[in-house]
Amino acid sequence: MSELVKIVDSLENKISKLLHKLEVQQQANEKLEKELVTIKMDHDVTRRSITEWQEKYNSLKLANSMLGSDTNKTEAKLKINTLIRELDYCIAQLAE
Repeated sequence: MSELVKIVDSLENKISKLLHKLEVQQQANEKLEKELVTIKMDHDVTRRSITEWQEKYNSLKLANSMLGSDTNKTEAKLKINTLIRELDYCIAQLAE
């Protein structure tokens, strides 16, 4: 009978240790999930910032080309033509 009690005690001890490990792992998992959310938000902010800087850079390139820079005159003309086509399209849509 005492052998059975020892086995039961051993099982209880092992189950207790496993439950503790489970709790520790769940806490670690929650911490990692919070960290992941924070990193994703930082990534989104960085991505938006990159997009804004790219738009500013393109605007600056266009402005420089309009100021008479020979290297970007063709690019400026193409951009202006694209903008004119877009305006024509919008006017045609409004006319309908």
